[in-house]
Amino acid sequence: MPEKDVLIVGAGPTGLTLAIDLLRRGVACRLVEASERPSTGSRGKGLQPRTLEIFEDLGIIKPILAVGGLYPKMRIHLGPFSIRAGSLGSSKPATERTPYPNLWMVPQSCTETILRDRLHALGGRVDFNREIATVQQDQDGVDATFSDGETVRVDYLVGCDGGRSTVRKMLGIKLEGESIDEEPMIVADVEIDNLDRRDWHLWPFVKGGVIGLCPLPNTSLFQLTAKAKTVAADIEGVVRKATGYRINRIASKSTYQPAVRMVSRYRVGRVFLAGDTAHVHPPAGGQGLNTGVQDAYNLGWKLAHVLHGGPDSLLDTYESERLPIAAAVLGLSKRLHQTPSIKRGDATNQLGLHYRSSSLSLGNAIGGLQPGDRMPDITLEDGSRLFEHMRGPHATEIVTTEGQHILIRPDGYIAQISEKHFSEYAGQPTHTIEGVVPLQDRR
Repeated sequence: MPEKDVLIVGAGPTGLTLAIDLLRRGVACRLVEASERPSTGSRGKGLQPRTLEIFEDLGIIKPILAVGGLYPKMRIHLGPFSIRAGSLGSSKPATERTPYPNLWMVPQSCTETILRDRLHALGGRVDFNREIATVQQDQDGVDATFSDGETVRVDYLVGCDGGRSTVRKMLGIKLEGESIDEEPMIVADVEIDNLDRRDWHLWPFVKGGVIGLCPLPNTSLFQLTAKAKTVAADIEGVVRKATGYRINRIASKSTYQPAVRMVSRYRVGRVFLAGDTAHVHPPAGGQGLNTGVQDAYNLGWKLAHVLHGGPDSLLDTYESERLPIAAAVLGLSKRLHQTPSIKRGDATNQLGLHYRSSSLSLGNAIGGLQPGDRMPDITLEDGSRLFEHMRGPHATEIVTTEGQHILIRPDGYIAQISEKHFSEYAGQPTHTIEGVVPLQDRR
């Protein structure tokens, strides 16, 4: 018999999101991580508006907003002169439909800490220093063996173990794509005195490439980005010579090769791939971490439904819904990496991503929304927000004053628009809200 319902390999943002979502749905899962301790560093620091909506549903939006901040404006240094330019993010006011309209900067280690705290509150934990050695499956379950000889059997296994994924390699699936820069990049979190923290500083004419120093909110650190060959083995010396500022401390550093790569399948039997295991992005546009979180958010409710007795065919929609989105987002990331413009607009906020072509999306458009679209937030007659009613593992049904029924999936996308009532969806009770003014009639 399986020891747990689901084994999640990899405790980054994707794996943590999936574990939280499964636990709140009553699914027993084990989350393992090959590293000996939690990761440090800012790396994927940009949280998109759609991810912030997901984090509200998962119950962590307040600490996420508390530790983060808006993206600063750019300051380009040209010898003794500097020019202040725009920002990679916006500073739009919240609206009824979009409560989190702006890209929010949070160091990735802080995001992971908040996710782990939520996991602990739900009774879960991360097993560190657990390296997968083998994965085998049959029609009834998956057997995973760790490097120390421990073997576990589970109903399903999800590989969230990054671009160098052990799980993906064991399945024989390749990351197809290309490197989009000949030189590897370095990213480091550094402490620098007397550098203005109001701006993201760029020195574009350093020998070998650009040096960037971005202030990380609510810390004393800047995120340093540069081509690895530019700073070589002497980060402190090169930065001091190029910028005139002294690095007092290097808190963390890592290198990466900018690339756009993805898999051709997200599911092999009872094993699934998510996050960087399935798609690798360059940092331009802040899409990688956010796409991984949405992978987990899409898969979580489907796994729970099947484990609670639903049809296994629902799990096929994970690949059919998420693979095309990953491909589209990778194309966007590549274009942004190759253009000098800092303008992003709404292209990167992921609010417009949809599942309109999914077999789970039924019915006709209403008020500009179609089945498969993200359901926007709205203010109800009692002054409460729709998102407050949607928060939790259930599905939500809106009944308009004209008798139209809008069924919202557990992950916040419109499943069906019709004239019939839905008592439940995907094995979960449906929370019904009646008497909502149709969207097209709202003022």
